[in-house]
Amino acid sequence: MRADTPGCEHHAHLNNAGAGLMPSPVLNAIRSHLELEEQLGGYEAGEECADALAESYQAVGALTGVPPHQIAFTENATAAFIQAVSSIPLERGDVLLTTRNDYASNQIQLLSLEQRLGVRAIRIPDLPEGGVDPQAARELIIRHRPRLVTVSHVPTNSGLVQDVEAVGAICREQGATYLVDACQSVGQIPLDLETLGADFLSATARKFLRGPRGCGFLAVSQRVLDQGLVPLFPDLHSARWTSADGFEPTPDARRFENWEFPLAMILGMGAAAQYALGLGVDKIERRVGELAGRLRQGLETIDGARVLDRGPRLCGIVTTWIEGTPPRELVLKLREHGVYAWAQERVDATIDYDEKGVSGALRLSPHAYNTEAEIDRTLQLLTQWSTT
Repeated sequence: MRADTPGCEHHAHLNNAGAGLMPSPVLNAIRSHLELEEQLGGYEAGEECADALAESYQAVGALTGVPPHQIAFTENATAAFIQAVSSIPLERGDVLLTTRNDYASNQIQLLSLEQRLGVRAIRIPDLPEGGVDPQAARELIIRHRPRLVTVSHVPTNSGLVQDVEAVGAICREQGATYLVDACQSVGQIPLDLETLGADFLSATARKFLRGPRGCGFLAVSQRVLDQGLVPLFPDLHSARWTSADGFEPTPDARRFENWEFPLAMILGMGAAAQYALGLGVDKIERRVGELAGRLRQGLETIDGARVLDRGPRLCGIVTTWIEGTPPRELVLKLREHGVYAWAQERVDATIDYDEKGVSGALRLSPHAYNTEAEIDRTLQLLTQWSTT
């Protein structure tokens, strides 16, 4: 795995929650298509790569447990999320349910819908130990009959893994439409749309999946397709203009796509999905969990360090606050020593960070290609700086 990842030669990459290091097959897929566009032109190259594109739909579908016709490719995860939300007919007074740990962009978009359309966005309470409370979700779903329930599987600001399966079972039981944001879980946690009970699953390529920036996808249940849900602004790819005053949506999930998307990046994402499937996502999850656990145990021994992750189940994102040194300063110091991490600010997770009494966090997110030696070196550096 490290041999397939040239970036491992240069630094210890602990920013996979931001953007993972692409393996060579991903870069090769992107480069090959760009070279084809150079030689043939974009339209002609698009026709030439039809088989490779079909394989990408197949691979991303396999990654999420759905057939290819239930996959839509998008420019990014936010675009996928928006396409899903925009397909829900909303009226003033309708209720949308989310959680206290959902991604900031998702929260902002629901708040914008409140302001523009007069809908109500209600956050499901957490369990005392952290993460969405399924029983509270049940009560709110029964009481408000929400038009949509949306939950981030793994928030960007914590190692928490929310119980999306339990919420999904309730949504299926009560007939509520359910959207799971899997940006941080795809590529590090096995996913299956049916097991999750989800109608939509939005994700990006660039994080633990190790694909390129600039593309994402939306997995869509057959139930959604059968109901005829269509995004608010379909185009000539997602629908056919059949008469002066009418159009017909594309019958499969591609009704959630736009005509123009970055084809080379999409093929790279398909290669990333094939690579993850070849390794086994269950094996990736075990390895990532071991390294993240090693990080948390080490951080707990550092004077002035607080591990911020809460919840009955944790994953490969580790967040910490170290007294006396702002997270961004720690990121820059680590980078000088060949360790790449990331800093979170309060606005990235306002509710969570306010509750924890911090203005942000140092985020460390290993992947299966990292080593114990890289983890130990990172801990050694942080220990050294905490005592100076």
